[in-house]
Order: sequence, then C-alpha cells, then structure tokens
Amino acid sequence: MTRAEIGIIGGSGFYTFLEAPERVAVETPFGPPSAELAIGEVAGRRVAFLPRHGEQHQFPPHRVNYRANLWALRSVGVRQVLGPCAVGSLREEYGPGTLVLPDQLIDRTWGRAHTLFDLDGTHDSEGPVVHVGFADPYCPRGRQVVLDSAGADTGVPVDGGTLIVVNGPRFSTRAESRWHAAAGGTVIGMTGMPEASIARELALCYTTVAVITDHDAGVDQTTAVSHAEVLKIFGENIDRLKALLRRVIERLPAAESDADATCPCRRALDGLPLPFELP
Repeated sequence: MTRAEIGIIGGSGFYTFLEAPERVAVETPFGPPSAELAIGEVAGRRVAFLPRHGEQHQFPPHRVNYRANLWALRSVGVRQVLGPCAVGSLREEYGPGTLVLPDQLIDRTWGRAHTLFDLDGTHDSEGPVVHVGFADPYCPRGRQVVLDSAGADTGVPVDGGTLIVVNGPRFSTRAESRWHAAAGGTVIGMTGMPEASIARELALCYTTVAVITDHDAGVDQTTAVSHAEVLKIFGENIDRLKALLRRVIERLPAAESDADATCPCRRALDGLPLPFELP
C-alpha cells in the first residue's frame, strides 16, 4: 500500500489539497472513511489528505466516521495529523478570518462513537478496558511548528484557547453561546471531538488550526450564524490556510518509529494492555 507520514483532514470547504494524488481505498474495522485517501508529496514529505465531510460534503458532523478516518490514516503510516476546522468565535475581539491554535477543548457532543476500545459489536474484540490520558488534547510539537511557520501572509494564530465542541448540526442559541463563553470557551465548532481523542487512542500527534468564520450568536446580537456565511468566509481564507499547512508540513519533525518516538502523544499507549493490535 502507498505510504504517507503526515495526514491532513480537511474541514468544511476544504476538499482538495494535493496535485495529482494517488487515490487509495482503505478498509477499516469501523467501516469506510469519509473518502478514499489522496496521497502525494508536499515539500518532499509524503502526505495523505482526507476530506472530513466527504468529497461532496455529504456527512454532517455527527455522522462523520471519525474512527474510520483516523484508523485509515494510521494504516498507511501516518503518525502526525493536522485537522483544520471552521469555528465560530466566542470572543468579541476575535473576528472572522482570525486563526486560533487551541490548546484545550470541552466536549459537549453526544451519540457519537467516541472510542476505539468498546464492545458494541463494531470491532471484534474482547477487553481489557482501556483508559487513555487526555489532559492536553493537542500535540505540543505540532502546535509549536504551526506557530513557527506562521507569517504575515498566512496570519499568526492566536496561541492557545479552548475549543467548545457541540453536536450540531444546528448552531447554538444565544443563551447557549453565552453559556459556552462563560465556561471559558474561545471558539466553538462541531467536529473537534471525538476526532482529537480517537487520534490519542491511536497514539497519533494531532494538531488543529481553527479558522473563525463568524461571531457565535451570543457574541453578535444583530445576526445569526448561517452555513452559507461559514462556507463563504472559510473560502476567503482557504488559500492562506493551505499556505500555512504547506509550511507546517515542511517543518514537522521527521517520522520516528513507534518504538523510538519521543513525543508524549506517540507514547500515550505505553504500558496499556490493548484489546487488539493497531495498524
């Protein structure tokens, strides 16, 4: 199978990234990923791209097969994942077009398949129970590379912040939005979980770059969020996001073997008995 070392998961409005990629169909224990992997080269690095919502944006956030997507990436050799996403701002000072590099999240999703390590029949495995640490949900090395790669042409991300992840597909009420801001949220989105935690269960380095497309309803009292506006603003910022990602890909540390890896993300499963072998 064609291999890659870095994975890119594209969000709303981000459906292609590579020139003339090889398309690779990957089977997973959790069903098919959102699309075939597109694998190619960026700055001399092997990259696998996957549109989170499918190539036609046919999967709403609560129907994305996050487990299959991340399993598929790992199965072709990916160990570092960049998962950019569109978000609403919960802070008046951060307007549309602002990039935010979260360092924390609050998960308010429900009804999604939140773990690889379950016994609900979606994976043929039996015990043991696996508890994976998740105190710091994003890769420290990946975050630093993003900050080091930013420039005036791409925009410098806000360093740190809390991503509130809601279930969707509806947007928040004004009261919910004010509640999320009072809880310490910086930005709000629908796809950050369980993507981040499943990446941790696969011992993947995972970093997200959040692109603000709007002020959430409780911040801007005059308008309500619309999907059309989200796509419009994201589209206006996609070129500089792609430029930033290309720089990040070039600067990410070289791939390490699983045995020799030093990043804490890659060591997340050390000492834990797993119910099945990872790809």
